[in-house]
Amino acid sequence: MKILAVGDLVGYVGLKKFEQEYKNIKENENIDFCIVNAENVADGFGITEKAFNKLVELKVDCITMGNHTWGKKDIFSFIDNPKIIRPANYPENNPGEGYRIYECNNKKIAVINLIGRAEMGILSDNPFLVSNKIIEEIKDKVDIIIIDFHAEATAEKLALAKYLDGKVNIIFGTHTHVETADETISEKGTAYITDIGMTGPKNSIIGMDNDVALKRFITLMPERYKTAEGEAKLRGCVFEINDETCQVKSIKRIKID
Repeated sequence: MKILAVGDLVGYVGLKKFEQEYKNIKENENIDFCIVNAENVADGFGITEKAFNKLVELKVDCITMGNHTWGKKDIFSFIDNPKIIRPANYPENNPGEGYRIYECNNKKIAVINLIGRAEMGILSDNPFLVSNKIIEEIKDKVDIIIIDFHAEATAEKLALAKYLDGKVNIIFGTHTHVETADETISEKGTAYITDIGMTGPKNSIIGMDNDVALKRFITLMPERYKTAEGEAKLRGCVFEINDETCQVKSIKRIKID
């Protein structure tokens, strides 16, 4: 089995790029299951019903979110759809689910979405304790467990990988929009990469318009971010899993400019 994880879709430029490339990636890499982080797809902040429907139309299996989950009010009309999950360590009374279980190739796949606490500016529950509790509840019910850890701090992502080593099959990071080259499979069998990168405007500052982002850094004056335009890039990872043992055999970074 091959699982594709695509990094944060930024703006409709990112969504269009994914739409253009997904079919070819799916065919060339023999993809069986696809996870896409789409918390930035609506002008960099949240997800609209139109974007959600497009991803469903493209047959994405799971859509994960992050710190901009509630950025667009549209989400409340489809947050209970089984295709989408939000961070599991958001307050328990939040709408939606923090994980879901899917079936693919006679395997049960659990996808868990988590958000970090370091430098995120959001009061969330402890991702370590929340994820461990979920894993204890589902470990005998599923064959594969995957985590999208939407977090800023590299150390926090690495720490989660150490904490859950051997308990989950895949941990991949999102949020920074900059892909890392530290993909690895631990001795206990957990595949890990700190960040799978971004799918969105190539000539940008993590997807945002260069002039606007620079003005904020240089002047420290408030300036509303807007997504950049122009050519796009796609970033992600393909995880190949042994059909018998459900252990990850290989990790391949996807880079399309």
